[in-house]
Amino acid sequence: MDELKELERLRNELHLHNHHYYVENNPRISDREFDILMRRLEELEARHPEAYDPNSPTQRPGSDIAKGFTQAAHIYPMLSLANTYSIEEVDSWVQSVDKLTGAAHTALCGELKFDGTGISLIYEHGRLVRAVTRGDGEKGDDVTTNVRTIRTIPLVLHGEGWPEFFELRGEIVLPWEAFNRLNAQREEAGESLFANPRNAAAGTLKLQNSAEVARRGLDAYFYYLLGEDLPYTTHFEAMEAVRSWGFKVSDAMTLLHDIPEMDAYIRHWDEARHALPVATDGLVFKVNNLAQQSELGLRAKSPRWAVAYKFAAERALTPLRFVSFDVGRMGIITPVANLEPVLLSGTIVKRASLHNEDIMNALDIHEGDSLYVEKGGEIIPKITGVDAAARIPGAIKVKFVSHCPACGTQLVRVEGEAAWVCPNKWGCPPQIVGRIEHFVGRRMMNIDGIGEETAKALYEAGYVRNFADLYSLRAEQLLTIEGFAEKSAERVIDGIRRSTEVPFDRVVYALSIPFVGETTAKKIARYACSIDRLMAMSRPELEAIEDVGPRIAESIADYFATPVNREAVERLRAAGVQMEMSGDAAAGSLSDSLAGKTIVISGVFSKHSRDEYKQLIERHGGKNAGSISKKSSFVLAGENMGPAKQEKAQSLGVPLMNEDEFLKLIGEQ
Repeated sequence: MDELKELERLRNELHLHNHHYYVENNPRISDREFDILMRRLEELEARHPEAYDPNSPTQRPGSDIAKGFTQAAHIYPMLSLANTYSIEEVDSWVQSVDKLTGAAHTALCGELKFDGTGISLIYEHGRLVRAVTRGDGEKGDDVTTNVRTIRTIPLVLHGEGWPEFFELRGEIVLPWEAFNRLNAQREEAGESLFANPRNAAAGTLKLQNSAEVARRGLDAYFYYLLGEDLPYTTHFEAMEAVRSWGFKVSDAMTLLHDIPEMDAYIRHWDEARHALPVATDGLVFKVNNLAQQSELGLRAKSPRWAVAYKFAAERALTPLRFVSFDVGRMGIITPVANLEPVLLSGTIVKRASLHNEDIMNALDIHEGDSLYVEKGGEIIPKITGVDAAARIPGAIKVKFVSHCPACGTQLVRVEGEAAWVCPNKWGCPPQIVGRIEHFVGRRMMNIDGIGEETAKALYEAGYVRNFADLYSLRAEQLLTIEGFAEKSAERVIDGIRRSTEVPFDRVVYALSIPFVGETTAKKIARYACSIDRLMAMSRPELEAIEDVGPRIAESIADYFATPVNREAVERLRAAGVQMEMSGDAAAGSLSDSLAGKTIVISGVFSKHSRDEYKQLIERHGGKNAGSISKKSSFVLAGENMGPAKQEKAQSLGVPLMNEDEFLKLIGEQ
């Protein structure tokens, strides 16, 4: 009975992980952890045939099908590959193949396993006619329009000898260079970053705007040719023909004649892959002879004639140089491991957060230790362990600091939390610089040209010791800061001048009142209507505002009770910064047409900005939400709405409303 309960639990868990991986492109566990769970489920189902379920995760792969695309059936099912995680497991597979084929040494073809999103192309008479994603293996999304934008995929074939009809399978990838450029652009625009090139490639391929797909720089590699009566006897021969027709076929594809050659191939690419221009997560080994492939046949959801070898998550052992302690805008102290530079997932890692004192202590780091740092294709590196066996005898354990490394103030522990904080809010340089950087941000005062380094340089030069000093800044002062020329200095001064038009609710957010985020700042500003009213409000009055509890109320009262903050407010007022709500906004609600509705905004809009739509929702009685849930009334959906959000809305029955429909609903069209 216990095994049946475990069986059902595993089915539910694996269904969820399939959804995270194939639909949301956001896996929560590693491939190896997934395979361990799947193997356990297969064992339990074999022991309990009475519990057979045609919808079990063991009966079919997951799906990446997205709403908004036409589905097309695959001519040949796109099966997944069985995974191996060690040379010994691959050797065992080869031995089993030799046994089935009766050959002393079955010839194999070794290939790279690219970390992107699978694609099937159909060509007729030498021309591309259809491109379909892997989907659920039986059918996928028709993404032909988007695939046509990928310049490395020939729309009309080169060379000669190609069949009149064939299917070609491969992987759509986003090269590291394009991935880093895309994330830099998203960071500058204040958008969330892609976790890895695989997610970026999958998300890009599902965009509704093919012009944006073309801009991002997708690439593609191909590895399998299918069709009736193909004039080839081996896989290697077929792929060489594919290369001659104008497709990218990896130069790593190699014929292997026995186990020692295959083992050497694995060891070579386990290191050499780091220099590749695209992400890879393993190798694939295929029986080279096509007749032998046909003899070996298929399992329920994978071929017997091929296997994948998955690289271990990228992990490196590198010496610790020292642990530094960073001071954030709100005074939170974060320990950071400063490392000897090491290449991981295509980028050089020099620093990795240790998060807080508790995590740092659990790792038990000593001076001079070598640390294991892991990235696994993700953006943020993490320290996963210490090579204690190689520790220098007598090495001193790294201790968390007791005083602020920037201003020397004794730290205080936040009650009920792991964080240590510098209480010198208004005199600690990194906190001041952090508030300056926050103040000029896009969703605050939107002053372009002042980032972290410039804010620090302005502070150290004595030009800006408080964000109010920005309004006294002169272009000639900026010219003394490295990196500034006449035009860039004028652009900053012009941005400061234009920031006086920023609405009051964004000014409140820009002030860096502890615990007051963007949404709370809007509610506070619209309730108080002016800075004078806000500064005069008592704690009970503040607590009457929606979402303002005792902690936030106390923080607001303390902020305005501090002389340096009140002085800064008066200087902002004198500079012309908006200190009250505009007439329309102060008047409150425009209508109650959205009363009781919770709305999620997603995508890109042409008639108003996202921020303007958020304001319209609130002023017509609605409530904004950041994510889709059962409580969502509808999604205001613009262009390029992500496939994961579309899928979630569909699964929860949350309707989508376009821009024109929304404006009509609130009476603006």
